[in-house]
Amino acid sequence: MASSGLPIHIHCSAQKPSVSSSANFDHLKSTLSSAFKPFLKQIERFPLRIDVAPQTLNNTCLKLVDAAVDFVFEFADQPLLPSQSNFGPVNEMKEAVQVTNIQGEIPRDFAEGVYIRNGPNPIFGALTSTSSMFGRSSYTWIEGEGMLHALYFCKGVEGDWTVLYKNRYVETETLKLEKQRNKPLFLPALEGDSPAILSAYLLNMLRYGKVNKEISNTNVFEHGGKMYSIAENHKPQEINILTLETLNDWDVNGGWNRPFSSHPKKAPGTGELVILGIDATKPFAELGIISADGNKLLHRADLKLNRCSLCHEIGVTQRYNVFMDHPLLIDLNRLVRGSSLMKYEKEGYARIGIMPRYGSADSIQWFKVKPNCTFHLFNCFEDGDEVVMWGCRALDSIIPGPDKGQNKFDWFSRKLRPIKPIEGSMDAVSEDQLVFPRPYEWRMNKQTGDVKERNLTGTEYSMDFPFINEGFVGVQNNYGYCQVRDSIASSASGMAKYGGLAKLYFGEQNPGFSLKENEVEGLIKVEYHMFEKNTFGTGAAFVPKQGGVEEDDGWVVTFVHNEDTNISQVLIIEAKSFTSKPVARITLPFRVPYGFHGTFRPMQLQNDILSIIPSLNSKIVKSISPSYSQIHE
Repeated sequence: MASSGLPIHIHCSAQKPSVSSSANFDHLKSTLSSAFKPFLKQIERFPLRIDVAPQTLNNTCLKLVDAAVDFVFEFADQPLLPSQSNFGPVNEMKEAVQVTNIQGEIPRDFAEGVYIRNGPNPIFGALTSTSSMFGRSSYTWIEGEGMLHALYFCKGVEGDWTVLYKNRYVETETLKLEKQRNKPLFLPALEGDSPAILSAYLLNMLRYGKVNKEISNTNVFEHGGKMYSIAENHKPQEINILTLETLNDWDVNGGWNRPFSSHPKKAPGTGELVILGIDATKPFAELGIISADGNKLLHRADLKLNRCSLCHEIGVTQRYNVFMDHPLLIDLNRLVRGSSLMKYEKEGYARIGIMPRYGSADSIQWFKVKPNCTFHLFNCFEDGDEVVMWGCRALDSIIPGPDKGQNKFDWFSRKLRPIKPIEGSMDAVSEDQLVFPRPYEWRMNKQTGDVKERNLTGTEYSMDFPFINEGFVGVQNNYGYCQVRDSIASSASGMAKYGGLAKLYFGEQNPGFSLKENEVEGLIKVEYHMFEKNTFGTGAAFVPKQGGVEEDDGWVVTFVHNEDTNISQVLIIEAKSFTSKPVARITLPFRVPYGFHGTFRPMQLQNDILSIIPSLNSKIVKSISPSYSQIHE
């Protein structure tokens, strides 16, 4: 879209500008905010995802803008503490490698397929920040470029296993551009002084046609037989699951022109994909339904929200779509007034919307709920007149981080401490303990309009990143799984670390739990699988057992890293014997940084083994692929 409606005047100076005093800075902030108010009226006409074509500016002008940015803005790396070392990036591999160090045994009835996890991996070795006459801005811990880590489980003709490992960057257009220029190009546009953020928006748009870079680092999902990498700020990228090559952006054959949330859901029965796309400008949220084969957008509806709520998830039941409107808000007007672009508004309202599958905004039934910040859901389902939603609920948001002037490490360290409940309600905690997600239940009665809410677990552990047996998405399930935060280690490092896993029994009450909170809330049974000391995991997923009958017939797989030995592994845990030792420990030859979400895709790999690792020994290939033996004999 052309930028002719945005007149820009650039003035160069012979000396590098600086802000010498807080008074000067406040004056600059006020002046710049005032100057940007007309620009805001213009920018509200354009969704932030829409490219402003750099071709509209001639090459000379673009070079002048580039030179001005290089002159005014200084990039600096954000250092990591020793306790944060496994959040640091790793190098991209040239080719997959065979993994031979396996303790225990991979079960014979384990599914052949690929376990893949996404996560941030800053391309130039560290997240960066900038300083300029406009102030400071920096990338947050969630914004590193996406890297996929994949473990391939290949089953031989005799039932033996060959395991391969590979990593690779998600090659978004912005990553390719920065690799080509071999330096950071995009100015951070989320956290920092409002004049710096506004400047970053404008200059990124002028130079590259995008307000920020495409990170694609959050989740991996399958639809229509294809795999996709995704983050909220851009459309998904299709991935070749065998090579991890990035193929193209997925716009549903031109039917979808905005990002969508990182956790789309397949509708039970039809296999259609339900998506929710948010934006900082109107329409703030749109729902879409994609055909089961992934080729066609079947339905699109503007939810007609009056604010941009950062909704990371969407839920589905057999008949409904379920979404959250909570007070973690992206607000351009607030940014122009000198405050944060993203902020959790503690006095704001929260509600849950229930909408028929192919409904419109007018068909949404809204239920007011207690204010909360819920990023992740276990599941949603219908139970008589009620729609039930299970998620990991907190009372504040851990992103984007502290307000201006606060020490970032101290802020995260306080927020991640173990919780100390106050006498009375389980939600009665101190200000510094609000960022404590744990399993929670909402029951919305569509006939009466009433809502019942309750905590499902106590305050011993914070839990997040939930997952279930995906065969039960949208229908009532008995079990859920999630990662257990080690609050002591997290507080010490100022970064969230997960020291174990939990299995939740939704239909069973917690036995032998005598505290008052159990009497009040009716807490459920939970089993824990805790990792070894100073070992933390990410990206856990459920692998259904082939031919399994019960919901928890299968295994939980997860990446873990031991910070004492600097060794990364993948664990396979029997879901029915959840507290027992892992049935297999697969030691990886390279470090795997902490990341976000993972999934397991069952698929036959026998005939594709050489696509994954062309240099694999021919004897091993023959033991895996019968067709290889036939062709080469």
